[in-house]
Amino acid sequence: MYSYKRARNILKSMMLPIGDLYDLPTSELKFSDGGSYKIEAPTINTFAAAKKILLESSKFSIKVDRITETLGIFRHQKQEIIDYVSLCKDYGCQLLMSIGPRASYDLSPTVHTSAGKTVGYRLRGQEQVVYALEEILRAIDMGVNGFVIYDEGFLYMLHMLKQKSKIPKNVHLKVSAHCGQANPLSGLLLQKIGANSFNPVRDLSLPAISALRSVISIPLDLHCDNPISSGGFIRNYEVPEFIRIASPVYLKIGNSVLPKHGHFTTEDDAILMVNQIKIIKEFIEDYSENISQSSCSELYESVIKTGEYLNV
Repeated sequence: MYSYKRARNILKSMMLPIGDLYDLPTSELKFSDGGSYKIEAPTINTFAAAKKILLESSKFSIKVDRITETLGIFRHQKQEIIDYVSLCKDYGCQLLMSIGPRASYDLSPTVHTSAGKTVGYRLRGQEQVVYALEEILRAIDMGVNGFVIYDEGFLYMLHMLKQKSKIPKNVHLKVSAHCGQANPLSGLLLQKIGANSFNPVRDLSLPAISALRSVISIPLDLHCDNPISSGGFIRNYEVPEFIRIASPVYLKIGNSVLPKHGHFTTEDDAILMVNQIKIIKEFIEDYSENISQSSCSELYESVIKTGEYLNV
């Protein structure tokens, strides 16, 4: 790339990629046990679906490492949350639950308009911050230790609370794709302010994903497929490259069987999602070399010193 030399030279001096990485270098990072990928079942919004997907996958010796609830913690009765926690513990599966108070549940209709979609799921006003923090504390009391975060400021606050031991330090903070972050600078910022894993926008190209991995060390959460409501793409053939260039990576599999995000997932949906996981596993086995699924349960520790970047 020889164009826009001034900008690219400045980025190079800051130890940042000078553009998307079209050579697609192999990531040298792994989970702590040497594995390259884990499997995530997203949008598991009922306990019945959670139980079904873990049971069905185990029948085929498929390990689902993480299930992610996206409806919102406050949409569930206490007993259902407790059941989620117990179920995931039994299967050795990480549970992530979503903050309920957010723009889509707020009083303003703006977020539901085409012009207001940029509001995303962020928190509007300090009262929503209060509600969101109470949501976290309430869930921790019930045994939840992983959360999907939709607001960068709230992420930073939770990071500071972990540092001060106000909430457990092993709480996992995953940044949602709904935040709309899509470049290495944004990824680096999220890592600095406490993200334990990061879901960039769903339709990034392989070179763009590779550039992201070149500056952050936390796991990337990548959609292998999506419902029609957010594009409907199914990227089976790219999954082996996801693993090679973006390791350590959580492969988010199964959303293409759902009509939309925020869906009340059924047991029938869960069976279809397991089928999509089986298909992706076949692609990994057929088109990947020296790749293994991680079985570690601990948080992945950063191996890149983030202070090396932006050193103008």
